[in-house]
Amino acid sequence: QTILCLPRSFEYSQKNAVLVPVAVLGVGGMLVYWLRSRHKIKTIEMGDGWWGSGERPLKGKEDESIRPFKIETSDKEIEDLHCRLEQARYTPPLEGAAFHYGFNSSYLRKVVAYWKNQFDWRKQVEVLNKYPHFQTTIEGIDIHFIHVKPSYVPHGRAVQPLLMVHGWPGSFYEFYKIIPLLTEPAKHDLNEGDVVFEVICPSIPGYGFSEAPHQKGFDTIATARIFHKLMNRLGFKEYYLQGGDWGSRITTNMAQMLPQSVKGLHLNFIFVSRQGLRRMISVMLGAYVPWLVGLTREDVRRTYPFIQKNIYELLRESGYLHIQATKPDTAGCGLNDSPVGLAAYILEKFSTWTDKSFLHKDDGGLESKYSLDELLTNVMIYWVTSSIVSSMRFYKENISKDPGLTADARVGVDVPTGIAAFPQELVHTPRAWAKEIFKNIITYSYMPRGGHFAAFEEPKLLAQDIMRFVRKVEQL
Repeated sequence: QTILCLPRSFEYSQKNAVLVPVAVLGVGGMLVYWLRSRHKIKTIEMGDGWWGSGERPLKGKEDESIRPFKIETSDKEIEDLHCRLEQARYTPPLEGAAFHYGFNSSYLRKVVAYWKNQFDWRKQVEVLNKYPHFQTTIEGIDIHFIHVKPSYVPHGRAVQPLLMVHGWPGSFYEFYKIIPLLTEPAKHDLNEGDVVFEVICPSIPGYGFSEAPHQKGFDTIATARIFHKLMNRLGFKEYYLQGGDWGSRITTNMAQMLPQSVKGLHLNFIFVSRQGLRRMISVMLGAYVPWLVGLTREDVRRTYPFIQKNIYELLRESGYLHIQATKPDTAGCGLNDSPVGLAAYILEKFSTWTDKSFLHKDDGGLESKYSLDELLTNVMIYWVTSSIVSSMRFYKENISKDPGLTADARVGVDVPTGIAAFPQELVHTPRAWAKEIFKNIITYSYMPRGGHFAAFEEPKLLAQDIMRFVRKVEQL
């Protein structure tokens, strides 16, 4: 029996000699695949689109030429504006209302008087034209942008392309004060390192001098794709991105779409839509044991009392959002017809979004941070282009969907990210919450002052933070 069993045991040992390594290889392969799939960068599919009028042409390639563009005005345009300003009707404000009920009509009269009698639109057109403007056709619509290169680049200093994207109710003009700081830092005492930029500032389609989409569904992902195509058309393979408000979501989508093209992403506003049990626990514990959930003392100061700062104050400042996300064309009719109504609607945001305490001021604190020339120039960009309605539609295209079902909802951001957290921003997003989406935060700065319109209000602070971020990325 022992002799008979020997061949069998020999057969088993031979089988084991083959099966064990195969099993080990199989399990090992599965483990490697699992680890690689875990670290594989998820991206948004780039896709394609057509936003021109009618059907997309079946034949013929799109005109990819980049055409110089110049902003112009006329006597007729200015006369029409003045006529409408003269015929404005006002409702007296409630006593002691300040800006609690919206734009105070007593102060609005002063703004309109300045607009009629002192504001020089022809002069401001010259200011707008001081940087080179261009248009190019992408996906059936004309895209407007400014492209500013440094006038002098010291030997050995690399020029970094930087795409900066505005939001609502802003425009490319928001960046006019920060552009010289980024393109000529030495002239503005920002010569700390070897970072110089050439800056590209496009107008979101439907805003200002970019043509409005003619089809439904134009959202931030479509905008991100168009801006990638723009940068590619300008000859850039890799570039930095910067954004606030809608510009933040557009540039975030760009980083999710083509991370290989994005050297770094800098934001001064963050969209964090993910909630759930983890966030609820963080909010509950953060007020008492912030260190346990990764919050700092500054996070606590800016976030709590939570109900007041993240629900009550946000509800007070976001009534416009519900209108624009549902029936933008209805409210837009009046705004597009009345320059006074348009100014009140837009400038009210530049009051309380700059500083929440400006709610208590009779003049909304507007002239403490900006000049009337600056504020009215931004309003005029909407007025002369009749773009207020199409700019408002951007909310409906982006917010009317379930945020959990959008293409970018389950995709993180793996590119190097810098965050500038301004204290008067509409909501504060702690680093601990931001890193749920932004997986590679290189810099996170608690800015000493400033609000929602960072580039417009605090250009030097923002420029310094962008430079610090890019310098660190370049050293990686």
